[in-house]
Amino acid sequence: MLKLALVLSTALLVSAGTASAQAKRVGAPTAAISSLVAVPQDFETFYVAGITASTPGQGIPATMDSKAQTTVILGKIKDLLAAEGAGLGDIVMMRVYLVGVPSLDGKMDSAGMNEAYRTFFGTPEQPNKPARATVQVAALGSPTTLVEIEVQAVKKR
Repeated sequence: MLKLALVLSTALLVSAGTASAQAKRVGAPTAAISSLVAVPQDFETFYVAGITASTPGQGIPATMDSKAQTTVILGKIKDLLAAEGAGLGDIVMMRVYLVGVPSLDGKMDSAGMNEAYRTFFGTPEQPNKPARATVQVAALGSPTTLVEIEVQAVKKR
């Protein structure tokens, strides 16, 4: 526990020197998410509404699992942010809503969602990890919707 506290303290001190240039992210290097993200006041904030894998007029194929839906959703979010001059690395907060799936006895497929998530965050190409909450909900917009994700992103003005 003391070792973890030292690692976190070191990460905090290292990131404190760059806080004026970027959002400060604190957390264990091996964690999938940041425990805390602090945003300086000279940043613009983007609020991305809950996004699903649906296609207008077509919905979501029943064959898409949580991993596939997460991949589509994060791709859509990436495109929305890119249109504003931002990227996935600018996301500071993410909320993931998962429906329970029959193959997991009604439990959420967090493993499938996390497998897709880790291809977008905490990679050598995009090392930033947002703070995140993941919750199971009773239902989403349609019977085939298993995942919905909303994010907040920031970019220096």
